[in-house]
Amino acid sequence: MTRYQPSRAHEALGDTFFDRVEPADFPKTILRHRDQRWAERIGLDALTESEWLALFGRFEPLPGSFEQPLALRYHGHQFRSYNPDLGDGRGFLFAQLHDLKDGRLLDLGTKGSGKTPWSRGGDGRLTLKGGVREVLATELLEALGVYTSKSLSLVETGEDLHRGDEPSPTRSAVLVRLSHSHIRIGTFQRLAYLEDLEATRRLLDYTIERYYPELVDADDKPVAFLQAVVARVARLGAQWTAAGFVHGVLNTDNINVTGESFDYGPWRFLPVYDPEFTAAYFDETRLYSFGRQPDTLAWNLTRLAECLVPLSTVEELEPALNTVWPAFREALPREILRRLGLKSKDVETDTGFMTTLFGFLLQSKAPYEQFFFDWRGGALGAERAARSPSAEIYASDAFRPLADAFESYQPADGLNLDHPYFARSTPRTMLIEDMEAIWAPIAERDDWSLFHETLAEIAEMREAYGIR
Repeated sequence: MTRYQPSRAHEALGDTFFDRVEPADFPKTILRHRDQRWAERIGLDALTESEWLALFGRFEPLPGSFEQPLALRYHGHQFRSYNPDLGDGRGFLFAQLHDLKDGRLLDLGTKGSGKTPWSRGGDGRLTLKGGVREVLATELLEALGVYTSKSLSLVETGEDLHRGDEPSPTRSAVLVRLSHSHIRIGTFQRLAYLEDLEATRRLLDYTIERYYPELVDADDKPVAFLQAVVARVARLGAQWTAAGFVHGVLNTDNINVTGESFDYGPWRFLPVYDPEFTAAYFDETRLYSFGRQPDTLAWNLTRLAECLVPLSTVEELEPALNTVWPAFREALPREILRRLGLKSKDVETDTGFMTTLFGFLLQSKAPYEQFFFDWRGGALGAERAARSPSAEIYASDAFRPLADAFESYQPADGLNLDHPYFARSTPRTMLIEDMEAIWAPIAERDDWSLFHETLAEIAEMREAYGIR
């Protein structure tokens, strides 16, 4: 354990930002998932299984970091309704340490680790199925090039839980999430609600120092910070679009200020391109549908801008906020071309190409992930596409404009098309039926083989796409 570099930086914000809490005492700790690749990157790869469970099942303090976990305080808009009674209700910030590769400060946060002052009558637990779903979401999103939290650990905890949205009693688990930050838009909103200007300034300074050090000497820190967050969140929205991903619950407490995707509940991947596709069954107005995610992110960023007004002015902040749509329009073609392994041309040409691409996907209803798999490398993918289950769709007249566009684009460097993953006829997907197929043998007979086989497939996919 001597390789890791611990931190307790978050404590410097002061007790007004968190509550010190005790983790739940679970009857069992059974290791179900351990991300050894990221464990190595943070210096915890040499832990034995018993040492791992002591940290991530019983939450014995990580030497050098917090002596007690911190349940973070925040507010947020949930489906556009403001809620001042939020906070970490079934999780906490367990520890902080540094990425040994690039030195970044990283958080180890939990989900399902027990009750806190913010549990609001909940049991503070996570279902095992919910934990499995989060592991699979983060693994696949990372492989697709989305800036996402990592599911470092999943431990089954031996309790029976009762939930209204899955057969009960159901099994319990605790997840440990590795992420760049847990400072949310809702963290700033809470301070604005309390009219605590001094704490807002302290949070801004801390966030810039830790996550945006290039802004430390900015003339107008609130403006520079807002513009930087806007750029990162716009990039995230573009990455979700390119991945065909629907987060499902884009409340302001689920958007952090480093532009990192996290906290996966009712997520889905698109079967086919459909702007109205919605992940959460309770999202009856389709507020967080696939096509409305960029609008929602812009709305959430507006809430962040409002929190910064007391430290600047509306007139100074508004131009920074208004960069959200130019940033998204620039990021989206770049992310689409990245997924296809093609070199960018210019903004106008790339935007026209993207319009043609989405027009075809909307009209043809070609399977979303299959399309990006088939046409990796653009025209170089023609042979692979000819043996695809979607080959008949590509032979239609509707595809001709896109085929011509592919011919005009050069392949990017490092395509890796000779990787075994691209010899498949179908890509690894994580549609709802895929997820249920993975969960069924776990629920029925505690058979984890398909889960582990799927993670191996995703690792192969990640390698094929050059994600380090």
